[in-house]
Amino acid sequence: MSEPIRVLVADDQALIRAGLVSLLRTAPGTEVVGEAADGAEAVALAAQTRPDVVLMDIRMPVLDGIAATRRILDGVGEQQPRVVALTTFDLDEYVYTALRAGASGFLLKDMPPQRIIAAVHTIAGGDILVAPQITQRLIAAYASRHRAADAGREHLRELTARETEVLRLVGTGRCNSEIADHLVLSEATVKTHVKRVMAKLGLNSRAQAVVVAYESGLCVPSAQRPGFGWRAEP
Repeated sequence: MSEPIRVLVADDQALIRAGLVSLLRTAPGTEVVGEAADGAEAVALAAQTRPDVVLMDIRMPVLDGIAATRRILDGVGEQQPRVVALTTFDLDEYVYTALRAGASGFLLKDMPPQRIIAAVHTIAGGDILVAPQITQRLIAAYASRHRAADAGREHLRELTARETEVLRLVGTGRCNSEIADHLVLSEATVKTHVKRVMAKLGLNSRAQAVVVAYESGLCVPSAQRPGFGWRAEP
């Protein structure tokens, strides 16, 4: 029997926090290891409990969820938790900023309980999670605002030509097997390229790599790709 997924819940709204905690405590395969009412408490509890997944409200007092995400992912430790941003709004610049900070995806607070449970398992399994109907609008709305093409391209010079192409394909939403088919490479080789890209660029999550691909101008949002979603391996 596999170990349960250890989850930390951080939300300043007591009712929402209690609901998430109750849901996850009764769900098979999950264990709630802590609950926090603000970002500072979330950082402290993450260091203490070492969760697999952190459900992180974005807008909290003392320390917001974005700053808390950065601190958690910058913490010392080989096994960093995966952070999922929680939001009330489906098109929110705070969500975009959370992905830039290293969050592996985001969830809307009004999602059905079973979808929240499934999302926790998805994230813990190494995938990234952003609702497909939201992804393209989110990137289209905010990538250009944060784009600094010269700086972004300079940063990408650390990558080989093959790694740059892999990053571009990650940005378009392709999973490793699809990238392998496109480039006529083995899936294991693609996975190695992805890991090298993330290491060279100092990225914590594949979602962060997608954001970098757009902010650098390597990828451009296109209305011709409706419903573009991310299915991804670590």
